[in-house]
Formats: sequence, C-alpha cells, structure tokens
Amino acid sequence: MSEISEEMRMTVVESREWYMAAYAPEGVPTSDHLKLRTVKISLALDSIPDQHVVLETLFISLDPYLRSRMTGREDGLYSPQYNLNEVVSAFGVGRVVRSKVSIYGEGDMVISGFIPVAEYCVLPSQALIRKIDADAGILLPEYISTLGVPGFAAWIGIQVVAEPIKPGSNVFISAAAGAVGMYAGQLAKLKGCRVVGSTGSDEKVRLIKEEFGYDDAFNYHTETDYDAALSKYFPNGIDVYLDNVGGEMLEAVLNHVNRHAKIPLCGMISEYNKVWTERKGVRNLLNLVGKEVKMQGFLLGSYLDRFGDFAKEMESHLKERKINSKLKIVHGIDKFLESLGSLFTSSNIGKVVIQVK
Repeated sequence: MSEISEEMRMTVVESREWYMAAYAPEGVPTSDHLKLRTVKISLALDSIPDQHVVLETLFISLDPYLRSRMTGREDGLYSPQYNLNEVVSAFGVGRVVRSKVSIYGEGDMVISGFIPVAEYCVLPSQALIRKIDADAGILLPEYISTLGVPGFAAWIGIQVVAEPIKPGSNVFISAAAGAVGMYAGQLAKLKGCRVVGSTGSDEKVRLIKEEFGYDDAFNYHTETDYDAALSKYFPNGIDVYLDNVGGEMLEAVLNHVNRHAKIPLCGMISEYNKVWTERKGVRNLLNLVGKEVKMQGFLLGSYLDRFGDFAKEMESHLKERKINSKLKIVHGIDKFLESLGSLFTSSNIGKVVIQVK
C-alpha cells in the first residue's frame, strides 16, 4: 500500500461516531447496543458528491424519541429504526467545512434534522433545514432547543392541536421541567391560561414556578395519589392536558377533564423502555365519550409546513425574553450514550445538548 501524501493527510480527518450495534427492545440502551468507533472522512472536493456538504458537528440534540428508533420494532411512535452497524442520527447544528452546494459556503452554520452523531459527516443538501443567521444574537444550542424539536413539539401541541385555547383555561403539563414541558407551559401562560405542571423533584417544582412562570406544580414522587393531586390543583377541572408521560398520569387526568377538553399527546416517556404488554393501560377512556374530549396524537413530521410560523414566533419570544430556556450542555461526543440514558431519570432538567468537541 502506497504511503498517503502530505497533501492527502491534510484532506482526511478522523471522526468518532456512534453506531447501532444491536437493538434494545426494552430497558435503557447500553454499550451492548450503541458503540463508538473511529472512521476517516476525506475533505477533498473530488471525493464529495454533488449537492453535498461536509459538516463539522458542533451540537447534538438529545430527545426521548431517539429511544423509539433503537427497539428493532415499529410500534408506538412508529419511528423508522436505525439500521444495524450504521451511525445513528439526531437533530443538530454543524459548521460547513466543504461544500458542493451553491447556497452553502465554508464556515456557514446550519441545522439538520438528520445529522449523524459524529464529529464530521457528509450530508446531502436536502438534509439541511436552514442556515443560521450569525447576527441574530441567538446562542447556537437554542436552535436545537427553543427553536428545535422540543420547542416545535410544545408549539404544535399548544398552538395547533389544542387550539382554540381561551384565556383563563386550566392547563396541565406533565414532565413540566423537561425539554418540551418547559416551553409548553410558557406558551400557555402567554395565552393567559392558568398552568400547573407535574415533575419529579421539589427542585424542579421550584424551577418551573420561578423560572418558567407556572402558577403551580407538584412532585409526583411525593404526591403519588395522582387522582387526589389533580383534585387539589384543578378544583375546576382540566381544559387542556399536554401529555408527555402517558400511563397512570394520563388515566388520572381523564377523571378530571372538563367537557370538550383537549389532550394533545406529545409523548409517553414513562412507557418508552417497555414492550407494549408491560405498559400501563388506561381504564377510563369512556370519559372521552361522555365529556366529548378530543385526544390527538401528533408527529412533528406532519406539521413541517408550520415550521416557518413556529420559528418566527419563537425567535420573537426569545429576543423579547418572553420565553426562558434551561440548557444542560454535556461536553464530548463520548458522553452520548450516558446522556441518552439520563433522559429517562427524574434527575433530568430542561434540554440536554451534546457539545461534540
């Protein structure tokens, strides 16, 4: 084998990447399922396909839905499964280091919904969502938090699926200190609603009341009788429930909904690590009929035509400081697996982002 020339060495980078070694049908994925390896990527222009760019990955978004792509089966969220032995992908921010696309130049910061969990990658232009305005005054991680999957999910749930929400409506948000919940509660408050959240610690209860403006909140670890808790916090019933957890909390909510209540189903994190036969059933669905309740699941891919409206509104809220954000920046791509597991613990607060280097 001939030696690599000095010029060629300058155009090849080593990139660490996480790949799917084996599916994890239940439980939290471990190093048996996700593994880190090193590959080489050429930066030479003649090795890059037309209409592709080479990105240096800067930030990776960690979101609970990623878990549903690692089970080896299509149920629940029906997300496309990662292919075995291939790098996993997520929402992320990258810097263009080589480009064969006219609208993207070297140095541009871009957002992708399918960025490999890797230090460098080659992506087609259609995988890029937008170029980031460097003069917008918005921190890069916010593009995968407030302006990314969590913010978009909260916005669709409150602004679209639950509409019309009247001022003064009683709104309940589960997983209220999580990446989606923190934005959903604030958006409901901007509509003039009374907002209560459930979360997993007294620290989080204080956080969502003091920093996110929730009217009230409770710790579901200490108030374990959810039916009694909802009677206390919603003496006049629930008009809107944004469900992030499913299971027993969803069942309890159905005993307290008002007539014509709306329940946007954003996620069911309490059930993600279980096969369907082990998940908690909901026994009181008849309340949906008797109270004419609208319960609707939603996937962000079905609302991409609204992304522009969302981004414009949320950028305005950010700049006017009407929306607060809680970011946890984890340094190093090697922390991906550990950080993914942390999403399913009650210690997780706000939005978790991997800063790749």
